[in-house]
Amino acid sequence: MAVNLQAPSSLVPIKGIRLASTAAGIRYRDRPDLVLLEMTHGTQVAAVFTRNAFCAAPVIVAREHLAITSPRFLLVNAGNANAGTGAQGLQAARQTCRLLSDRAACMSEAVLPFSTGVIGEPLPVHRFAPALDRLLIDLDVDAWLDAAHAIMTTDTIPKGASCQLEMAGKTVNITGIAKGSGMIHPNMATMLAFIATDADIGKGLLHTLLAEAVALSFNSITVDGDTSTNDACILMATGASGVRIDTLNGKDLLEFKAALNSVCQELAQNIVRDGEGATKFVTLNVEEALNEEEARLVAFTIAHSPLVKTALFANDPNWGRILAAVGYSGIERLDISGVWMSINGLRVVSHGARHPDYTEEDGQKAMACDEIEIRVGLGRGQEKAQIWTTDLSHDYVRINAEYRS
Repeated sequence: MAVNLQAPSSLVPIKGIRLASTAAGIRYRDRPDLVLLEMTHGTQVAAVFTRNAFCAAPVIVAREHLAITSPRFLLVNAGNANAGTGAQGLQAARQTCRLLSDRAACMSEAVLPFSTGVIGEPLPVHRFAPALDRLLIDLDVDAWLDAAHAIMTTDTIPKGASCQLEMAGKTVNITGIAKGSGMIHPNMATMLAFIATDADIGKGLLHTLLAEAVALSFNSITVDGDTSTNDACILMATGASGVRIDTLNGKDLLEFKAALNSVCQELAQNIVRDGEGATKFVTLNVEEALNEEEARLVAFTIAHSPLVKTALFANDPNWGRILAAVGYSGIERLDISGVWMSINGLRVVSHGARHPDYTEEDGQKAMACDEIEIRVGLGRGQEKAQIWTTDLSHDYVRINAEYRS
């Protein structure tokens, strides 16, 4: 069950973007599993992809196509990752693009393919053609929420977020959807996310904004420490609002950046809240580090510890497991006398040892909450980092043991 997460009731349409979803029978039966997103001519696109060396065929093809021309369509299927499929998988990804381009009268390179689901299974390309005919007819500006449903795999709730801000007397809109629940440890990034705005933004600045937003959101979450083969995050700017965002207009740029970061963080946190088998939503703040890299290293070491994650599931304030993770995180010359820790505001550790006022009863109360903040101070500097993670429950094991059955 997702931790304090509900499906969005609606998402703000983005002028210049139309979407449609349908049940193509790619793996699932009687549920939408194929999404088509159409962009108006002139839309600027920025993208980041998985750094997993064993990346999926659609990731390879999408990168190739982005280097050739500006995309007009995103084609997203759920249930089959088309990863670990070799030359056959590449051919299948390219064939789905050609099937769409033949129908939409565009270059096949103007189509970016995306897949999510089971690794190692051939993509059933023969199911795409009739589905594409339906999708092209059904394209609609107000179909974001339907698309969020269609890209789900082990997700229990569709994930979407919208933001509106006033600039130059006009309204600028940002809307995004994402999927992800397991195999979550972004190295840009462990999920699929598609975000669009009607602001007018140049391609170079758009890439910069996306990279910064991803660092603060999708690359700051982890469920299980596994980086997917299919990860992608796409940011589209249609320019339809008529509001230009550029480096010369500092105030507007800062406001837009804050709004984009907010949408991305909401989507990223929703992925964690819907983590496979999750019963806890955990915020990890590591402070007083020499640099941000050091702070993130410690935070992810704690988040990936099976002992810490199972203690969180058990409501067990076994703070020694957290200290142990700090100790083996790889920090050189760590003075443990400077380390402190708190759980939901309760000071547990001071100067590297149990705080004199700490009691096991208070610790159990703090750990019994379904939302937990763990703060760790290293006593080494002024830098900090924040990430979000989950506990590790019986259901996580069950979900992944039964995933292909």
